[in-house]
Amino acid sequence: MADSSKADGHPPDNIAGGTNTFLERLSDSAREAESPYWRQALSRMSERTANGSDASALSADDEEEEDADAMAGPRLVDQHGFMVAGAGSPVMPAWEVDHTKQLQRLRKWRSMLGSGTADWKRFSARHPAMVKRRVRKGIPDRLRGVAWQLLSGGRELLLQNEGVYERLMLASSSEKELEIVRDLSRTYPSHVYYQQRQGPGQRSLFNVLRAYSVYDRQVGYVQGMGFIAGLLLLYMCEEDAFWTLTALLKGAVHAPLEGLFRPGLPLLQQYLFQFSRLVDEEVPRVGAHLRKEGVHPTMFCSHWFITLFAYTLPFDHLLRVWDVLFLEGPKIIFRVGLALLKTAEDTLLALPFERLLTALNSKQFPAFSRPPAQLLKLALSFKVSRRLAASLSEFQKQQKDQPNGKEIMS
Repeated sequence: MADSSKADGHPPDNIAGGTNTFLERLSDSAREAESPYWRQALSRMSERTANGSDASALSADDEEEEDADAMAGPRLVDQHGFMVAGAGSPVMPAWEVDHTKQLQRLRKWRSMLGSGTADWKRFSARHPAMVKRRVRKGIPDRLRGVAWQLLSGGRELLLQNEGVYERLMLASSSEKELEIVRDLSRTYPSHVYYQQRQGPGQRSLFNVLRAYSVYDRQVGYVQGMGFIAGLLLLYMCEEDAFWTLTALLKGAVHAPLEGLFRPGLPLLQQYLFQFSRLVDEEVPRVGAHLRKEGVHPTMFCSHWFITLFAYTLPFDHLLRVWDVLFLEGPKIIFRVGLALLKTAEDTLLALPFERLLTALNSKQFPAFSRPPAQLLKLALSFKVSRRLAASLSEFQKQQKDQPNGKEIMS
C-alpha cells in the first residue's frame, strides 16, 4: 500500500525525522491524552464502583500514592526519564557513545526509512542483510519509534484500519477497565511519564490497553501487557502504540504472541518448556543445578516472556533487545535468557534453593553492569532456531498425550 501523509496522519518528514527529544514525546502525548475517551471511561468506571468494595480499594491505593508523593523530595531523572531517589543513589551508567558514529548511523537510518512504509519495504526487500546488521548495532533512539512500527507491521495495520482506534475508544465499556486501572501505577512506577496518578501517561496507557481489550475480547487484558504498551508509548502516540501492540500480538510479521495472554497462557507454557530444553543444551551445568535444587523455569522466567523482558532488563539493554525482537521475532527472548544464565553461571552454581530463586528473580544479573552490546553479542551467539523447532515438536507431542487441562512442566 502506498504511503500517504493524509492516510496515516503523519507527514513524510515526521517519518524520516522522528521525534527530536523525550520531552517532545511527553508534550505530544499530554495533548493526546486530553480527550473525551478517558473522561467517559472514568465516569463509567466511577458509576460501577461508587458503592462497591472496588471503590474503597481504589481510594486506598490513591491515598497511598498521594502520601508517597507528598513525602518525596527533589528527584534526579536519568537520560530515559526514570527517576533516581537522590544524589547518593546509583544511576545506571550512560554507556560511552561515539557521537560521530551516532550521527552517521542516524543519517543511514533516515535514508533507509525514507517516507514510510513503501520506501521501507523496498529497501528492506533489497538489502535484508544490511537491515539485519544495522538493527543489531542499534536503532538511533530518535528514529526508534518509527522503525519499530515499520519492522513490526504496525504502521501498515494503521494504514489499513483508519479510524478503527477512535471507534474502539468510543465502544461500550470494557469489563477489564478496573483491572487496567489497578495496574496503571505498577507500570514503570519510577518513570516520570507514568508516575502522576491520572496524569497523561497513565491516561494514554489506559486508553491503549482498554482499546485492545475491546478489540480482542478473548485476550482482553492480562497483567504484563502494560509493560509492553507502556514502553511503546514512550516512543509513539496512542494510535501508533495500539497498532504496534496489535502487530506483536497478532503476528503481523512474526509468530503471534497473543498466546502469552490467552486463557491458560498456552504460549507461555510452550515457551517455558522450550526454554528448559535450551538451558539443558546450552548451559548444561546451570540446567543440572536447577533440577538438583528443584527449580523450574516457571519459578523465575515467566515474566521474561510475558513482558518481553520489559520488567527485568535495564532500559538501555531492553531497547537493544527490542530492536532485534521487532526484526527477528521472539527467539531473541530465549537467546537473552540463555545469556543471562551464562553470565551468572558461576554464581548460580554455588547457591542453594532459596538463594538461587532470589538471584534468578532479581534484577542484578552480571550482564546488567556491562554495555548492552556485550549482552546482545553473547545472546546472538546462541544458535537456537533448530532446537526451538525440535522442542516445539516434542512439546506438541507431549501435549497430545496429556489429559485435558494438565500442564507440561518439563
